Amino acid sequence: MFSNRYVRTIILSRVLLQLGIWIRNYTVLLYVTDLTKNNSVYVSLISVAEFAPIFLFGLIGGTFADRWRPKRTMVWSDLLSSLSVGAVLLAVMNGGWIAPLIGSFVSASLSQFSQPSGMKLYKRHVPAEQLQGVMALSQTLVAIFMVLGPVIGTYIFLQFGIQASLILTAVMFLGSSLILSSLPRDAEEPKSGDTGGFMKELTAGLRYIGSNQSLRTLSLTFLSVGLASGLTQPLQIFLVIEKLGQRKSFLQWLVLANGAAMLVGGVAIIGIAKKVKPQLLLMLGLIVSAVCTIGIGASTMIWLTIVLLVISGLFYPCIQGGIQTLIIRNTEGSFIGRVSGAITPVFMGMMVIGMFVSGYLKNMSSLLVVYVVSGGLIIVGAILLLPLVVKKSGKAKKSLES
Repeated sequence: MFSNRYVRTIILSRVLLQLGIWIRNYTVLLYVTDLTKNNSVYVSLISVAEFAPIFLFGLIGGTFADRWRPKRTMVWSDLLSSLSVGAVLLAVMNGGWIAPLIGSFVSASLSQFSQPSGMKLYKRHVPAEQLQGVMALSQTLVAIFMVLGPVIGTYIFLQFGIQASLILTAVMFLGSSLILSSLPRDAEEPKSGDTGGFMKELTAGLRYIGSNQSLRTLSLTFLSVGLASGLTQPLQIFLVIEKLGQRKSFLQWLVLANGAAMLVGGVAIIGIAKKVKPQLLLMLGLIVSAVCTIGIGASTMIWLTIVLLVISGLFYPCIQGGIQTLIIRNTEGSFIGRVSGAITPVFMGMMVIGMFVSGYLKNMSSLLVVYVVSGGLIIVGAILLLPLVVKKSGKAKKSLES
């Protein structure tokens, strides 16, 4: 896998990007918190600045990624992200807290153009038998920074302040751009059947998803699992307080246990990726996640909650790695940007809806009911995946018979 130049280069660039993103996120969070004296409304705008671009530019960015050359798109996206952070630095030097929010919004928007382009390069240059391992490696990288990112970002801000943090963020983005520029020049790629104006290509991408059974199935699974994730994410603090009888600060240990398990699980998936079909990997991850979610909502014992979080974390890479591999394998190269840009916002959109209603649902019922509903939705996502599993199994049997 690492003998592949594209894998090495993109992964190295993603390391710098993840560093830059986490330093930026926690720099902005702590800076705005300090300036607004912990105003929850202003602090909540940070999440809006970071997640809104996924809804606004996911499909748009994916469509442009299909129209543009992938290497060039990634290089310019990271370069412009670096320049946007530099502009924020100049604004911060003159005082004010709105500029960091705008900078986060711009940077997150540019990533909606860069990420689909990375998947296009994987599709084009990574052998099919290595794709699942590469996707698992990418998810392992995300897991590493979920554990280390907040620590690194907080430490740098507290030690060096806002200006040094933003300079370092800009350097990370610039470094990623320079690393990607070392890739060979983009080759011409055959266009999709419906070429023409932007809107024509965008609608062609949506029609492509609608006509592809595998992608329709994945979209429905994403919808159900996204809603399930949103229901429980805001309520983790109540697990600590109500179920475990601990202080709020105990939450960090639960997050750390889950993140560390995700890291170990990601490494394990890389090793077995060639031996397990992605649809089976995805279904296994969903079933284990559903059982653990219900168990976590019912548990009143610290050790049991931690064990369930560890098991859930170990199998989480099965979900993300399986989904990303299935998207790449079931999508033509000329549509990969639009497919990625359309399906990811489905998950994020439903997650935000789940986050919005989770508090109301808890008040109307109980914490346990919310976690049971969440687990049930994940099981629904696994059931929705059955046609894809059966279809793949049928193809495998036919190929053996022939």
